[in-house]
Amino acid sequence: MQTKFIGRAGIAVATIAMGATATLAAAPTALASTPSQAPTTLAAATNTCPTWTVHGKGVNFRSGPSTGYRAIGQLYTGDSGTKVASSGSWVKIRLDHRSKTGLKTGTTGWVSKSYLEQCVYMQLD
Repeated sequence: MQTKFIGRAGIAVATIAMGATATLAAAPTALASTPSQAPTTLAAATNTCPTWTVHGKGVNFRSGPSTGYRAIGQLYTGDSGTKVASSGSWVKIRLDHRSKTGLKTGTTGWVSKSYLEQCVYMQLD
């Protein structure tokens, strides 16, 4: 049986057997025998995830941060990019992959935040 390591969360390690069911194995009890020894959690940290995903049909990908700038192309739901800059309610992104309309990977442009969702880091413990 082949297994794949998924990740370490708190004091547990999860593995998934390829083509079988998931199992959860406890980490050594020496890691946290009392609550005071347990790892601390960051409370209400600022979201620093750089990836933004488009949610909309035919969202203009512009050369500058306003509707006064020309559209380079259009983006559709699922197109995504890494934040390069921001100005007011606009985000400049670099495309992580070829867009659904054919814009090349690495193309940069501006999109209104109202058509974008920022990824969210999750702490699993």
